[in-house]
Parts: sequence; structure tokens; C-alpha cells
Amino acid sequence: MRLLALLLLLLAGPLHAEKADKDKPTEVEANRMSADDVRRLSIFDGNVVLNKGTMRVLADRIVVRQDAEGYQYATATGRPVRFRQRQDPRPPEKEGAWMDGEALRIEIDERAATVKLFESARVNRGGDQVVGNYILVDQTSEFFSVSAGKDGDQRVKMTIQPKPPAKAEPAPKK
Repeated sequence: MRLLALLLLLLAGPLHAEKADKDKPTEVEANRMSADDVRRLSIFDGNVVLNKGTMRVLADRIVVRQDAEGYQYATATGRPVRFRQRQDPRPPEKEGAWMDGEALRIEIDERAATVKLFESARVNRGGDQVVGNYILVDQTSEFFSVSAGKDGDQRVKMTIQPKPPAKAEPAPKK
């Protein structure tokens, strides 16, 4: 159990979405769209492409809701839904790595800064990959959680690529 927690911490550390994305507009393309301005709800159907900064979501259907404070919530469904987003760089990285994933349903909560993947979920970052029935990525606290299927026929799977050892900083001269 301690090993699994350590492995999740290793993978979770770099899962911080690019901060600039939250200030970017949301752009959506689809075959059809309907909007309910009173409920602040838009429904996009057919080959949907959602872009917000570096985040890109491809789905069959996306429902976007906006609360009174302007935060957006999106639920995407498809066979599968796919997403990709650049992460903020972590030292010694000079450039943020890309995180991508897929599932049958993905929920994005801008206020909570979470991405939830449901059913046949997979997340990949820099070759490290985790697979499960449900994956939660909390981009604010860098918390990452994966669950297997309820019926016990699935297990959580994780692949961690070998990383080069960190370069030691030279000792200061006296």
C-alpha cells in the first residue's frame, strides 16, 4: 500500500495544468448546438472540439454550464472522449510536459480545477501512464486518484518510465 501511495505521488507531482489556461476563452466547434441563456447552458453535439488555452477535448457531445461567477463546467461523452493539456514546467524541466487521456465520460470543473475521467479511463504524461475505471486529477493540490471497477474484474494499472538521475548541484566554493 505504501509503495502504491509513493508511486501515485511520483506521478501526481507534475500534473499541474498550465496556469495561463484559466484566463483563456473557451472555443467550441460542433455539428449542432443549442443554448439556454436562462440556465447558462450550452449543448454541443457531433464531432465536438473544445479548446481552452492548451487544453483540447474531442467528444461526441459536450454540455457546458457557466455559474453566476463565470466558472465553467463541462461534461463530455463519447467513444471515447479524448483530451490533451500542457502542464506547467517543474524543475529541472524548461518546458511543461503534455498530459493526455481518454475515457467514456470526462468532467472538467474550472472552479475546483479538476478533471474526472469515468469508465475505461487512461491518463498519460511523459510516457508515465495510469489506467483505471475512474481517475481524478486535482490540478490545484496536485492530488491524483485512480479506482478500479466495482465488480472486481479490473485493477488499477500504472507504467512509470525510468527517469535519468537528478544532477547534483556543485558545492559552493569556500
